[in-house]
Amino acid sequence: MPPASEQQALRSAVRGVLAGHRAGLDTSDRIWSRLATEIGVAGLAIPERYGGAGAGLAEAGVVQEELGRSLASTPMLGSAVLATQLLLRSGDEAACARLLPGLADGAQVAAVAWTTARGRWDPAEVAVQATAGPDGTWIADGTAHFVLDCARATVLLVPVRMDCDIGLLEIYPGQPGVMVAGCTTVDETRPLATVRFAGAAGARIGADAALAGSRDVAAIALAAEQAGAAARALEITVGYTKTRVQFGRPIGSFQALQHRMADLHVLVQSATSLARAAAAAADRGEPGLGLRAAAAKAYCSDAFTEVAAEMIQLHGAIAMTWEHEAHRFFKRAHGSARLLGTPGAHVERIAAAILDP
Repeated sequence: MPPASEQQALRSAVRGVLAGHRAGLDTSDRIWSRLATEIGVAGLAIPERYGGAGAGLAEAGVVQEELGRSLASTPMLGSAVLATQLLLRSGDEAACARLLPGLADGAQVAAVAWTTARGRWDPAEVAVQATAGPDGTWIADGTAHFVLDCARATVLLVPVRMDCDIGLLEIYPGQPGVMVAGCTTVDETRPLATVRFAGAAGARIGADAALAGSRDVAAIALAAEQAGAAARALEITVGYTKTRVQFGRPIGSFQALQHRMADLHVLVQSATSLARAAAAAADRGEPGLGLRAAAAKAYCSDAFTEVAAEMIQLHGAIAMTWEHEAHRFFKRAHGSARLLGTPGAHVERIAAAILDP
């Protein structure tokens, strides 16, 4: 793992690019282009032999925390983490050599078309079926839901059911048989799409789709984002309580509110520590990736949701106006809690491991 000073330099660089970005309002590609070209965030977790930086999940987590603080709309989670992990874990050197350099420099964006309408993100459950076609191709049929960053995607990675196995196909969004439709989401800062495949031809990548491990790594990265967003939401709220005057004094001087904010501070710090510890353990290759990912995702989801709810409560009526950023943090909290598995689903994973080791 790089020294803490290097991680701090990375944090400062990302925060500098995001400076002046008003939470959740800029959904253009401008920010992602700067992050990818000036700092190289798209290739952080990609090995150097494929054009990446050869860093790890801890460094990706630093970026995710900062993106969470600004609610930036970038393909970092969907492309630079989830899709990249699927490729690296596929064991397909040819596919990695072909696709990863473009993803590493940010020129290409990959979207993973995986889950059904239930949105379970279950490694045993995929939305698309595939049958063998001519010349070694595969023909995909089905509808994938909640696809991250599909509007930006230049390539789709599609987990598919192949007889009794689950494989991975490389399909291009502009080809015949692929129809993309945007979704109406509560969180407008994170665009999702539905992708329908009707006889779409694709090339197989690797032998099996490593869905479980890839999901777990992405869940840890998402937990880092949630922790960063919760920290920023609390900062904004504390700042407001110092200036909002009630009964002739700032409301932050009331002991009852101080206790509430102290509890939120502990919650944010513990969420941040858990997400960072999970990322560091993953980088060291320690066993128990799935349980650490489940714990981090469940805890950070609940922490962010609680902080966002208190942000709304402590701001009062102003928090419900369209111009104030509080409602955007609230929506991101609820949207991210359901992404890559709900907190309840991850708690069930932990319970199952404890009860049936």
